[in-house]
Amino acid sequence: MLYAFELSGEHEELPVAEVFACLKIEGLDFRAHTIIDQCLVVEITGKQEDVEKILRGPITDRLAMTHHILKVVGITENTPDAILNLAEAFDLSGYIKEGQSFVVRAKRIKHHVDFPGEFLEQKVGGCIYRKGFRANLKTPDVEFRVILSEKAVLGILLSSIDRSAYEARTPQNKPFFHPGVLMPRVARALANLSGIKPGELFLDLFCGTAGILVEAGLMGARVIGIDAQEKLVTGAHMNLEAFKLDYALMEGDACRVPLKEETINAVVTDPPYGRSAAILGGSLEELYSCALSEIERVLKPGGIAVVVSDKAAAEYGEKAGLKVLKIYSQRVHRSLTRTITVFQKELKNENGKRE
Repeated sequence: MLYAFELSGEHEELPVAEVFACLKIEGLDFRAHTIIDQCLVVEITGKQEDVEKILRGPITDRLAMTHHILKVVGITENTPDAILNLAEAFDLSGYIKEGQSFVVRAKRIKHHVDFPGEFLEQKVGGCIYRKGFRANLKTPDVEFRVILSEKAVLGILLSSIDRSAYEARTPQNKPFFHPGVLMPRVARALANLSGIKPGELFLDLFCGTAGILVEAGLMGARVIGIDAQEKLVTGAHMNLEAFKLDYALMEGDACRVPLKEETINAVVTDPPYGRSAAILGGSLEELYSCALSEIERVLKPGGIAVVVSDKAAAEYGEKAGLKVLKIYSQRVHRSLTRTITVFQKELKNENGKRE
């Protein structure tokens, strides 16, 4: 069965990567079918009822860079004639039940179409109405959505991500605020990229005010934070307590992490960077080098580490023995572009050697 993820468009690649990570975390058997501007269509195999329960539940709860999840009716060219032909031809069984009401919503993505969405909503609605179903614009039982990108994707709405919850957790709304931190949606997406699961140990060794830890903790992880500045550790404690999360905090040095080898399931961290970065001593290069060595030491084999920097951290991670899986760039403003590097600690074979 095909399912579409209506993406937020905050980044060209991260929303897609986040969806893939969440599907993998939940153990779904999937493959990419179509990737177009702000829409990802995947084919998911398995019992439809079970798949959709997962999509409506844990997947919806985890995602940050997706607006809606749809069960796909069909994909066609983004012309009115092609879309109306699809609406006329498809079998409604499995999408809407007898006696249910419906509404049609169209979402135009950027410049990909030059006709109004309202026109299409009326025409597609007419096709469904003529098949014996009643329209209800305010409280419909089923919402049909048409995503108008490089192609047109028609589907029914399974669930919507509550993005307002992320706005409520902006740094300014937390008990302790300090400027220069990641916004909650970005922090959540990075936590998802790490593959962290409920009950697992999650580490941020430059935790600051705990923005990343809060997002991982809200997904059920047991979070551990380290920071060199006492006032930030105190602030992190206030923020984590506000959400009643399972956490441990330490004031300490990212180059000397007081944890045993291979005990952490996932790491996401946003270390100091830029000319204005305040570090205790030495250079940023030394900090990155020893911190990534510590990440490699405490991470379990197969575990993922996501590191945010203003330059590629890849060389330091590779020297530490980590494998680079992916590097993303995110422009923050004219003078700052974040580099997001995803590492993996390689698995070991039966003889204890890395594969």
